[in-house]
Amino acid sequence: MARGKVSDAGDLERLEWPHPWPPPWRIDRLLGHQAAEATLLAAHRSGRMHHAWLLGGPRGIGKASLAWRFARFLLCGSAGGGLFGDAPDSLDVAADAPARGLVDGRAHPDLFHLRRTVNDQGRVRTEIAVDDVRKLGEFLHRTPAMGGWRVAIVDSADELNRSSANALLKLLEEPPARAVLLLVAHAPGRLLPTIRSRCHKLPLDALEDQHVTELLGRLAPELAADDRPVVAALAEGSIGRALEFAASGSVTLYRDMTALLATLPAGDMPRLHAFADRFARRGEAANAEWRTFGFLIDGWLKALIREAAGASRTDAADGAIRARLAGLASLDRWVGAWEKVADLISRADAVNLDRKQTVLGAFLALQAATR
Repeated sequence: MARGKVSDAGDLERLEWPHPWPPPWRIDRLLGHQAAEATLLAAHRSGRMHHAWLLGGPRGIGKASLAWRFARFLLCGSAGGGLFGDAPDSLDVAADAPARGLVDGRAHPDLFHLRRTVNDQGRVRTEIAVDDVRKLGEFLHRTPAMGGWRVAIVDSADELNRSSANALLKLLEEPPARAVLLLVAHAPGRLLPTIRSRCHKLPLDALEDQHVTELLGRLAPELAADDRPVVAALAEGSIGRALEFAASGSVTLYRDMTALLATLPAGDMPRLHAFADRFARRGEAANAEWRTFGFLIDGWLKALIREAAGASRTDAADGAIRARLAGLASLDRWVGAWEKVADLISRADAVNLDRKQTVLGAFLALQAATR
């Protein structure tokens, strides 16, 4: 299959979800979002379900998984709930529940998954097309095929363009009965204010490290147990980012980076050149490693600045390194060094500068801050 092209439904699913861990529509259980689940369950119990929910929060924390979990609950797990009968006390749905397989396979007739689709050239679009939003409108105004709810998941609303956002807004303005729209958004503040105002906002927080560590054990069992807390700390509360780190071998990159930082202020030029050589390569894997380095060094320096400001302390394995470096320069010098490194990496991306030289320059800027 040519990169970026699809020829059948299987190809499309692989392009949508090329990862070795399960996609959100097949995640059975969540950790760390009990309050959000309780809010959804209470709304269902009340019998006054809001027609649109905006699930916002950082990327990779489980927003889409929660949307699919609630959709599964509404479509095949909530019979007897609401104002009549025994109300369910959780969003759990039994593995053998009627129609569960249809939801997990995204084939339920009362379920609509609005996301980027394939264009006439067989390539996945970069934005959600207005025509697909119109198809959602047709879906919402049909009679439910199985007599219950109709559920639409928009993942993610950040990928709506102006036309598709306005088309979605019209649907939100005239919601049909027994229909629920679940909008997943990584940056809700960037959505149209009129879309936000018509949704019940359900913000989700980043996960705690202990939850990320536990999820890594379940979703990435090949990752060494000793490495899971390290990856969890690096991921900053995002299980999605943690899984990407685990799959890409980012723990090794992080440890090599911190070993270099530990040599400051003297530095170790042979080791630094060997480290920077890895970024001279090109290709998809090299590009991913470069992006990971940018994220790691930025996060590490922000933690160092917090350390220098006395705002936080850490028990992480590299906490002693940060604490020592924080005492070698004033807060303003570390802030200036962080800005210098961020500018170097940003310019390297913008105008395709030599990545090896960028890494060398970044570490020399950090070295200069300690003198």
